[in-house]
Amino acid sequence: MVHLGSVICLPEGRPPRPLEFPKPASGTHRHSVQKPRVLVVDDERILADTTAAILRRAGFETMVTYDGLSALDNAASFNPDYLLTDIMMPVMNGVELAVTLTKMYPALRILLFSGQAGIANILEKSRQMGFEFPLLAKPVHPMNLVESLKALREN
Repeated sequence: MVHLGSVICLPEGRPPRPLEFPKPASGTHRHSVQKPRVLVVDDERILADTTAAILRRAGFETMVTYDGLSALDNAASFNPDYLLTDIMMPVMNGVELAVTLTKMYPALRILLFSGQAGIANILEKSRQMGFEFPLLAKPVHPMNLVESLKALREN
């Protein structure tokens, strides 16, 4: 694997090995589709698109948006199981998005990711409001990303 800034590149000629994702117990999944749905939100378009491609190869259905407001608009029609969002974005940061979507969709599982220092204040504000979300540091290895989403499902 090669890291180019915050872009994740897979080795040439070696696709990632498929991961098995446990099927939910009957009656616990909101979709007739078996693939878990992930709404990927990042204002860095290349990173958002690459992350979504990695997740699709791992068996997820994905929708990509590049800002928090678009994510809010698309969440109702996409009906995601997971939100994977960058924190530092213009207009609406990822924590504001996560809090808003959690209020709208309490069963939604949230995973934040960021490559920026200086997010402690944003995270502290959400904690004071009663919201705490797991955080991955960018760049994230594809296997760690998928395993983190899998862990959210199991909790």
